[in-house]
This record gives sequence, structure tokens and C-alpha cells, in this order.
Amino acid sequence: MTKTAPCSSARTIAVAKELERVMRLDRGRLIATLAAGLRDLSLAEEVLQEAAISALGHWGRAGLPTSPQGWLLQVARRKAIDRLRRDKRSKLHAETLAILAADDGAPADDDIPDHRLRLIFACCHPALETKSRVALTLRTVCGLTTPEIACAFLDNNTTMGQRLSRAKAKIAAAGISFAVPEPEFWDARLDAVLTSVYLIFTTGYIAAPDEPRDLCHEAEYLMRLIDQLRPDDPEIEGALAMMLLIGARRAARIGPDGASLPPAEQNRSLWDNARIAEGRAILARAVERRKAGPFQIKAAIADCQMADTGPDWPQIAALYGALWKHEPTPVVALNHGVALAEAGELKTALALVESLESQLPNYQPWHAASAALHAMAGDHKKAAAAYRQAIATAPGEAEALFLKKRLAKLAH
Repeated sequence: MTKTAPCSSARTIAVAKELERVMRLDRGRLIATLAAGLRDLSLAEEVLQEAAISALGHWGRAGLPTSPQGWLLQVARRKAIDRLRRDKRSKLHAETLAILAADDGAPADDDIPDHRLRLIFACCHPALETKSRVALTLRTVCGLTTPEIACAFLDNNTTMGQRLSRAKAKIAAAGISFAVPEPEFWDARLDAVLTSVYLIFTTGYIAAPDEPRDLCHEAEYLMRLIDQLRPDDPEIEGALAMMLLIGARRAARIGPDGASLPPAEQNRSLWDNARIAEGRAILARAVERRKAGPFQIKAAIADCQMADTGPDWPQIAALYGALWKHEPTPVVALNHGVALAEAGELKTALALVESLESQLPNYQPWHAASAALHAMAGDHKKAAAAYRQAIATAPGEAEALFLKKRLAKLAH
């Protein structure tokens, strides 16, 4: 059954827009559903892409289906069946064919099970390198492009593309199951899973206001699901608390003039007090378990940034020092340096941040932090140069405008 569609070019445009919308919003859910049955991530991606190409022609002739997602899923399964019937190399193919044949009889409606958590656990299997686990999750579940993921990891596009290809091939070769493992097997994957879901959240948090995908909502949904599957785990609780506390500030992140704002400068009346209360309660429960971990520390940092009298910088600096013991990375060191400067230890902070230049030469936040610290030290020449570099590589217009305002202040 299809909806009545307009004619000619107007219909073609409507079809293209709808297909783009569905692939942007539901690609992760469709890939996860296909991978659960196919047990082959690369094949799932390929047949979904083939189904999308078919949709352009079919929907253009017959009009949009009642359920575009269900249509794509059904056609992708049939294309997978055709491929597997031509390839009878193993018993696995026969088993997969039987599963797909049974699924193919299901109605093509919107009631598609959400298998994204299965896909996340498959992508975060310990057989893969940690970096590959997170990158593959961002690509398959979140739908980030290879250049976007490369930027997040300070890699070049070619290197990241090769990493993703190797990871998918390893999943297929090792026969890694697309299933949520039993709780006793979670420890080996949990950190990568939590990191992946949190990166999905941060991608949504800094997205443009007109971005149709609410990745923050999707990440929160997945994190709550993980918390339900493994209750009373302090690191899961810490990750959820962190997302709630940071997410509570989301409406205030951009000021009236379109510039991004740090927590200290945000309009607190726009903060979501219910989320703050829930986040703090979950964090307190996690801390009471006395098993400190990086996500609990990050949640505590988010909480300290929202203190009633303004950010508690001495405590934030101390927390970043504690986080360094768990995650000794240049990014953590950079954040530690910024906190130290705000806490009044500018000389120590400048030395720390300047020592990171060789490790973070293309990392935009390093240039922004360097600019801010040099401005605090009164070295306006170095600050201006760093601000210009940070503006040129800012992730969005809101961040660029914030930095431009800071640069303009140097002249006064």
C-alpha cells in the first residue's frame, strides 16, 4: 500500500528528500536490524545502500510507501537473500538464508525492533582495538562519515577508512555474534561501549540547531538501556549522570547572538532542573559504591561546572588530575591546564598547555585554550594568533562566533 504521490519533478524531489531523511535518521537502526540477521556488517551496509538506490526509482514511479523504513528493510533482506543464494560456500550461509527467509514474510511496517545495542556490543568486541571499536560504532550506529570520525580521533581520512574496513572484516572473519553478551562478559567491552555512546551524545550536543537527528536523545536511550541491563554498575551510572548533567545545559549552550557559551556564562533559567536533579542523584548513588572510575569523575566535573556560585575551578582542576590517572591523554592534560588557569595557577597552566603543542598540532581546542591562557597572561599578540587559528578550524558557526568575540576583546 502506498500513499498517493504528486507527479513529475515535484514527486522526484519529494522522494529524494524522504529517502535522505530516512537514511539520516534511521540508518543505524536499519543496519543493526540487518546485521543481527545477516551476521555480516559489511553485507548489511551494502544491501541497505542497494535498497536505497532501488527506492529512488521505485518510489519515484509508485509513490512513497506507507513505511519507508519497512520497505527499505524488506528490500535489503531480499537483496541479501539473492546474494547468499549465489554463494553457497558454508553452512553459515544456509543458516542465515533460513533466518532471512523467515523475516522476509514479516509485514513492512514501522514496528522494527531496535537492535542497536546488539550492534554496539559487536563493534566493541575485545578482538578489535579500542580505537577501532569506538570508530566503528560511530560509523554504523550513529552514521557519522569517515572524515567526521577521523577528525574526532585526530587521524587522516585514509587511515580512518582503512581502520574501519579492517574492523568490519575482522568481525566477519571471527564470526563475532551480534548479541548482547551475558553480564559476566561485559567487563572486556564496557569502557568502549560507554565511550561510544557518550561520543554519540557529544556529537548531538554540538550539532547545529536545525540538525534533524536528535543524537542526544538516542544516546540517552541507549545508556538507560545499558543501565537497565546491568544495574548498580557505578561507571554506567556515572556515564548516564554525565549525559544528564551536560544535556541539562543544552538549551543554554548558544546565546541570543548565536555564539556558543561556556556554563559560567549561560542563562541558568534555561537549564533543565529535572535532569540536573536526576543526574546528581545518579552520581551520588554511583559515588557511594566507592569504585571510582573515569565516567564518574567526568560526571563530577560536569556537576562542579554547574555549582550555584559558578564553576568550582579548584575542584575541577583536582578532578582532572584524578582523571589523568585513568586516562593519561593529551586532551585530559589540556583540560587540566585550562582548569588550573581558571583556578589561579596561570603560570603552571601555560607551561602545561604549551608542552602539548607537538601532540595536538591540529586539535582546534588546543588553539582555543592557548589563546585564552595567553590572553589571561596579557600576551595579546600570541593570543590573537591562536584565536585566529582556532576560529579557522572551529567545528561550527556558534563556536567560531564565540572565539571572534574573544578576539575582538583583545583590541579594547
